[in-house]
Amino acid sequence: MSLDTRAAVTVDPKAAKQIRATKSTNSDKVVGGISHVVLALWSLVVILPMLWTLLGSFKTTKEIFKSPFGLPANWNFDNYVNAWVKNNFGPMFLNTVIVVGSALILVMLLGAMCAYVLARFSVPGSKVIYYLMLAGLTFPPFLAIVPLFFILQGMGLLNTLPGLIITYVAFALPFTVFFLFSFFKSLPYEIQEAAYVDGASEWRTFFQVMLPMARPGLAAVAIMNFLGLWNQFLLPISLNTNQDNYVLSQGMASFASSAGYQVDFGAMFAAVIITIVPVLIVYILFQRQLQGSVSQGTSK
Repeated sequence: MSLDTRAAVTVDPKAAKQIRATKSTNSDKVVGGISHVVLALWSLVVILPMLWTLLGSFKTTKEIFKSPFGLPANWNFDNYVNAWVKNNFGPMFLNTVIVVGSALILVMLLGAMCAYVLARFSVPGSKVIYYLMLAGLTFPPFLAIVPLFFILQGMGLLNTLPGLIITYVAFALPFTVFFLFSFFKSLPYEIQEAAYVDGASEWRTFFQVMLPMARPGLAAVAIMNFLGLWNQFLLPISLNTNQDNYVLSQGMASFASSAGYQVDFGAMFAAVIITIVPVLIVYILFQRQLQGSVSQGTSK
C-alpha cells in the first residue's frame, strides 16, 4: 500500500477519540439507566413489605383482613405491648442481645487475631490452618447438628446461652478469618516494621497499629456476621429447647405456630418490627463507620 493510499484511509485521531467517547458515554448511560431501574424495583420489593408490616403492627387482626393496605383506624402501641409482655418477647430480646453480642465480640477478636497471624507471619502449618478454615465455609450447618448436640450435652452446655454463644462463634469464625486474611495481607509492612523500631511489642503493634488500619474490613465483616447471627434459626431451634433461653427467631416461630388460626396478626407484625429494628440500627451505624474509614484511608 502506497503512502498516498494509507493517508487516504487514515482516520483523524481527534475524530476517532470523539467517536469512542460518544460510544462510551451512550453505553454508560444505558447501563446506568438499567441499573437505576433494577435498583428502584428491588427497593420497592424490599421497602413495600416492610412498610405493610409496619402499618399492620398498628392494626387489629380484624382491620388487617378488612383493609390490608389501608391506614390504621387508631395509631396505638397495644400490639407492641402485647408482643413484648404477653408473648414474652422482652426476655427473648435480651437473650438475643446477650448471645449475638457476646458471639460477635468473640468472633471478631479471635478472627482478627487469627487472620493477622496467618497473613503476616510465616508460621509452620499456617497454610494448612488457612485451608482448614476455608473448608469450614463449605460445611453445611445441618450436618453438624447431631454431633453438636452430643458435644454440648457432654459439656453441660446444651439448652444454655453459653452453648449457643460457643456454637455461633465456631460457625462464624471461618468466614471472618477468610474475609480479614486478604485485608491484613494488603496492609503495608513498612508500618509494622516502624512500630517494631519504635519498640512496640507484637500485641501493641496489633491492637494499636494494625487493627485500627483494618477498621473498614472489620466494619464490613461485623455487619455480615451480625446479620447472620441475629437471623440464625437452625442452630437455636436444634440446640436450645429451653423456653427460658429462647432467642427472637425461636420466639417468632413459636408465636406463629402456637395459636394455629387464632394468631394475633397485629401483635405478630409488631414482633417482626421489634426483631428488624435493631438490625437496621446496627447496619446504619456500621455503614457510617465504614464510609468514614474508607474516606480516611483514601485521603492519606
